[in-house]
Amino acid sequence: MTLEEIRRQDAVPESTASSGGASLGLRTRHTQRRSRSRLWLVRRMQGAGKALHELLLSAQRQGCLTAGVYESAKVLNVDPDNVTFCVLAADEDDEGDIALQIHFTLIQAFCCENDIDIVRVGDVQRLAAIVGAGDETGAPGDLHCILISNPNEDAWKDPALEKLSLFCEESRSVNDWVPSITLPE
Repeated sequence: MTLEEIRRQDAVPESTASSGGASLGLRTRHTQRRSRSRLWLVRRMQGAGKALHELLLSAQRQGCLTAGVYESAKVLNVDPDNVTFCVLAADEDDEGDIALQIHFTLIQAFCCENDIDIVRVGDVQRLAAIVGAGDETGAPGDLHCILISNPNEDAWKDPALEKLSLFCEESRSVNDWVPSITLPE
């Protein structure tokens, strides 16, 4: 949900506001609570986006990043225990790609089965700008699936990874199994 959609939902129609009485106070308090709740949600999403940005940069520096649907599937098949995080990315143009959606479904199921935290991102171009992936023409490579792995047996501790793990856990507690994250500009 975009910030603009949230603002539209927060608007109270004049006919509702002018109906008066004690119910106005209840509606106002309810609207204020809803508004605070949405603001908290927006801040939480922004924090998750910033943490994902930091995690991608850190993982790339550490050499712990695998990009591409097929490359990620190979890693998940060979060594799922070392995968700590999964990012699925698709633009609006990709939503109609049935083959990609089938791959996403299989990857999501595998990640859920193996307790790998997973998120969705709706901007492949922004993702490409962060990880710097692309071919010689400047077009982004396959960034529809990105895995973050542990480089060795010692657990790689990254504060951004811990924030995202908490974000995913909180999302699962409200039945949002693959939460969407908006990357910062």
